[in-house]
Amino acid sequence: MLSEIIQIFEDKSQFLQLLLIGDESETMVGKYIDRGALYVGFIDDRAVAVCMTTYESETVIEVKNLAVLPEWQRKGIGKQMLSHIEKINAGKTIILGMGETPSTLRFYRSCGYIFSHKIPNFFTDNYPSPIIEEGVQLKDMLYLTKQV
Repeated sequence: MLSEIIQIFEDKSQFLQLLLIGDESETMVGKYIDRGALYVGFIDDRAVAVCMTTYESETVIEVKNLAVLPEWQRKGIGKQMLSHIEKINAGKTIILGMGETPSTLRFYRSCGYIFSHKIPNFFTDNYPSPIIEEGVQLKDMLYLTKQV
């Protein structure tokens, strides 16, 4: 488990490689990195996870990026990061967008997130080349939500 989770206020780009695990387009990450709140999870002194959130309104927080180093995935780290975000945003609604990747959808559903809406052709319209995850070409952006 994580030894600490800290918010990064300056030089967020030092964690770009971790952010690119959750969103493979540096251009897309660039659209939210400066306006988002970046939280980094550490094991000892090593950054192993990131979560980027944006404040969409007084009551709505969007998780733009949640990523864990591959060797630390499926060990509860992502859930620990998400729980931290939920705790510090108690009383608000959290939304998050994702592709149609089956394991990612299962993960967020297991954390209590439910389908809200989708943006058709988001990935095909906004990314320069096809994104294939678990044998699925990402096309639509699915939005999930949870009241915390």
